[in-house]
Amino acid sequence: MLARTNVVLDTDLLDEAVRLTGFKTKKDVIVCALQELIKQRSRKRLLAIRHPGLWQGDLDALRESRHDPA
Repeated sequence: MLARTNVVLDTDLLDEAVRLTGFKTKKDVIVCALQELIKQRSRKRLLAIRHPGLWQGDLDALRESRHDPA
């Protein structure tokens, strides 16, 4: 689905994005920027779900148990 939206944008910022990306239209730059934003936020959300906090184990004890001859 497409929607027509009027927005006021910083032309210097948009021109720099066009130059850096090599896209031919400002619309292509904006679509790409939105896609990248969605990817980035989705990755952050996924990481937060899969890795909710820092590991709180004892690394020295873990290393010692690997080297114990059994």
